[in-house]
Amino acid sequence: MSSFWSLWIIALVAINILGSWWLLQANRKIAKGEGATTGHEWDGIQELDNPLPYWWYLMFLGTLLFAILYLIFYPGLGNFKGLLGWSSTGQWEQEVARAEAKYQPIFDRYGQMSVEQLQSEPQALKMGQRLFATNCSVCHGSAATGSYGFPNLTDAEWIWGGQPQAIEASILHGRQAQMPAWGPALGDEAIKQVTEYVLQVSGRDADPQLAQAGAEVFASTCAACHGPDAKGNPALGSPNLTDAAWLYGGSRAEIAHSVRAGRQGQMPAFADQLGHERVRIVAAYVYSLNEASGQSSP
Repeated sequence: MSSFWSLWIIALVAINILGSWWLLQANRKIAKGEGATTGHEWDGIQELDNPLPYWWYLMFLGTLLFAILYLIFYPGLGNFKGLLGWSSTGQWEQEVARAEAKYQPIFDRYGQMSVEQLQSEPQALKMGQRLFATNCSVCHGSAATGSYGFPNLTDAEWIWGGQPQAIEASILHGRQAQMPAWGPALGDEAIKQVTEYVLQVSGRDADPQLAQAGAEVFASTCAACHGPDAKGNPALGSPNLTDAAWLYGGSRAEIAHSVRAGRQGQMPAFADQLGHERVRIVAAYVYSLNEASGQSSP
């Protein structure tokens, strides 16, 4: 903050405190007995112009004194940081340091265990649930069931693989989808054909003639990533197109839009934010959801 604005804030604060004190003193009066009537009367009750109680006057002065003492010891006067040197950032850092000293040994112990070993540690899974709720639920939902564009983590369908190591790698380093936009290269007719083919291989009603033509389009443009059988490739993050799990919706219109415009979904990396120990605990919790659902991780 520049010196001008610092002085400006100091002046405003001082004027407010002095103005409040002057207003209190200017309107204070010491009366003996009852004051004069204000002329207001209702149902036989008259409003008198009596002074405020003395205890109230002293309490008001106390608030002004408290404000002055606060501004001496704590920040509030522009660039003046107060005699105690307190700051919200400093207090937060102290609280984080105390928490790290208390809980880091626990994280270190769990960080030396594998994701599979952590399945038998109820405390670790509870910690993973809280870390998930804080860092992951905004996208995947509090129950980890996902939503449009965000995968369900409780089923057996894993775009990047559902093995413990793959889950941990996804959280540590993030994931970047690379579904290209095929609209300019294929044109509307070919997009319609490959859409019908995808509907057909996923076991739904499709136009057989368009699907037959779409099979050729798929083999020349899509099979490199999704595989010749359209079952996907976790190494590339290519989803299985033959099941009922659709990240961006499985309707005819949504499939056509995915082919035409592509998909560039991004999973952020949490290595710097959480650290390897906490990431492993979150990975263990996510893996436990898959196990608890009765699904086997591919």
